[in-house]
Amino acid sequence: MSRKKDIHVVPKSEGGWATRKEGASRAGSLHGTQRDAIDRARGQAIREKVEVVIHRKDGTIRDSDSYGNDPVPPKDKKH
Repeated sequence: MSRKKDIHVVPKSEGGWATRKEGASRAGSLHGTQRDAIDRARGQAIREKVEVVIHRKDGTIRDSDSYGNDPVPPKDKKH
């Protein structure tokens, strides 16, 4: 069974934002704004049925959204 590879939206050290799949050593895509990176990650996550994990500039997790078959759906009603 293959393990799902969530997509993270992370800050780049030289500025801007990147999308990076879990376990990858390189960024999947580079963006000037976090919004652009989130939009790209969301589209990819919908296709691959995985989760998007959005980080703050300091690297801490800000939010996450699941686009797959989540066996334990969140109890929050933000969407």
